[in-house]
Amino acid sequence: MDDGISAVQTAGAARRALVAVERFVLATRDSGYKDTAAAVAELVDNAAQAGARRVLIRVDEEDEGLRVRVEDDGEGMDAATLQQALCFGGSARFGDRAGLGRYGMGLPNSSLSQARRVEVFSWRGGRAPLRAHLDVDEVASGAQPGVDWPTVCPFPPTLSETRPPSGALVVWRRCDRLDLRRPSALARRLRAQLGRVFRELIWDGLALEVNGELVEAIDPLRLRCGDGRLFNAPLCFDVRAVGEAGEVVEGCVEARFVELPVERWHDLPVEEKRALGVTGGAVVSVLRAGREIDAGWMLMGDKRRENYDDWWRCELRFSPSLDELFGVTHTKQQIRPTQTLKEQLCPELELVARALNVRARRAHDAAQLRRRLAPTEALAARVEPRLPPMAPPTPEDRALAATIAAGRPLPAPPRGGGLGYVLVPDATDAETGGAAAWAVARDDARLIAALNPAHPLVREALAPAPREATLELMILAMARAEAAAPAPERPALADFRRRWSQGLAELMKERPDAR
Repeated sequence: MDDGISAVQTAGAARRALVAVERFVLATRDSGYKDTAAAVAELVDNAAQAGARRVLIRVDEEDEGLRVRVEDDGEGMDAATLQQALCFGGSARFGDRAGLGRYGMGLPNSSLSQARRVEVFSWRGGRAPLRAHLDVDEVASGAQPGVDWPTVCPFPPTLSETRPPSGALVVWRRCDRLDLRRPSALARRLRAQLGRVFRELIWDGLALEVNGELVEAIDPLRLRCGDGRLFNAPLCFDVRAVGEAGEVVEGCVEARFVELPVERWHDLPVEEKRALGVTGGAVVSVLRAGREIDAGWMLMGDKRRENYDDWWRCELRFSPSLDELFGVTHTKQQIRPTQTLKEQLCPELELVARALNVRARRAHDAAQLRRRLAPTEALAARVEPRLPPMAPPTPEDRALAATIAAGRPLPAPPRGGGLGYVLVPDATDAETGGAAAWAVARDDARLIAALNPAHPLVREALAPAPREATLELMILAMARAEAAAPAPERPALADFRRRWSQGLAELMKERPDAR
């Protein structure tokens, strides 16, 4: 042979192991879990797939440093399954797309990404537990070339007092890669992140605790608490593609879009907006089999994220049958969509994203205008007792007031009774009659002036700096309308002019600059 190695030597050469175990285990510690919560989530996945209805997480300290424990009341494991669970790729469900797990990498990979030693206890039917472990230092030194057969042991004292008849306990020891060093701070972060990732499971009844405190489901769409509003019906995509091996890959993707209440939260301090998940929040939440695996800004085509995009949310749901198209890895904490998937989803998602951006921009403009109008409305309400009383509202007045109130949130009537005044700056043609600058509506508590934003007078009046002669032109137009009226209507119009002038004079006396 050209390289000087004989055929006999080649045939007799010992086959090398495919994996250098000592180096592999050290290298896999850097396998890409973005934080401790993502690693702990793998253990919650395993517990949920084992049928657990309660998962207890505990972060504390022991002599060797920080320790993390995850206990569940699932079905438990026999000796063979427990040994297999600690092997990389060792899963009875390898390749199974029906649940949360699939590759059998979660338990050992997530554990060693955060700790130098992981111990697993599992029991069934109340019998004594089985125990197995994996230790980075033992593997590196050659003392642990593989996972030993599990041994029977007493129940560990770290179990909860309400020990379930079957279940598992995972203990991370010598934790050297946790996000935070204080157990209380790490527990708070875990509650916040796991509450979002596993919100669907929690809503379905999973009791998830961290350091004795229940994890509350966090809904980034804020639909359950009534803050978010669905924008149109969900979009459903029947995705179909040909995989690398020539197989047909198909499944459904559902996209829900939600608007956040700009009109209510516009003036909140930045800290409160951040606490509500508006400022700095992830716009897109991606759920695989009901479990969030990624969040941020993605699949919105060529649209870049802007500040107004803080005010809407998108939730994308897909089934594990589409894992390849979404680019899901074994850590289940990120997607890398393929070009095929982008071509099928992005055009429609981008259109909705741009529409929601425009709606958020307009809602902010309306909120700023609402803030400008509120003092004027309050001034008018204070003057109302000094003006001549009005006749009760007509059925037509009430009907128009109900129509206007149904289309937008209106300021509450004054406290203590009395007539409130409301300026509606965004009335529709149906509410104003189209050609009129404004329309008038009433109910028992409010006088509503629905302004027509298409009318030049309204545009001028609502502008930050009205143009010169706007008031004069308005007076001339009103004078002409009165002069052009048929003679029988002139006395009524003159009476209207006197009453309008009297009311305007009283209102202007209350202006701050009139004192």
